[in-house]
Amino acid sequence: QVQLVESGGGLVQPGGSLRLSCAASVTISSIYAVDWYRQAPGKQREWVASIIYGGITNYDDSVKGRFTISRDNAKNTVYLQMNSLKPEDTAVYYCYNSQIGWGQGTQVTVSS
Repeated sequence: QVQLVESGGGLVQPGGSLRLSCAASVTISSIYAVDWYRQAPGKQREWVASIIYGGITNYDDSVKGRFTISRDNAKNTVYLQMNSLKPEDTAVYYCYNSQIGWGQGTQVTVSS
């Protein structure tokens, strides 16, 4: 079954860092784009960042300068490095591809 599997979430203090991973069961070098989304309690799922074939990246303004999306084609994995985390970054983070669909999500909690 073709799928995306996220990992790397957890509890971190404000100002801390986490790196999320999105492992694909297919060769991601053939995938045009992978996105990261997040959904906070009681809120709509929102787009966070994208990486496009060739390495072009885009970020929502709320995370620009703090988050970095990258891909390792040899490991079929897309990463989201999150630095300077804030309590408002608390959410379930999902990776997404239009051909594969959604992963199951990984919880990120930023709290002291």
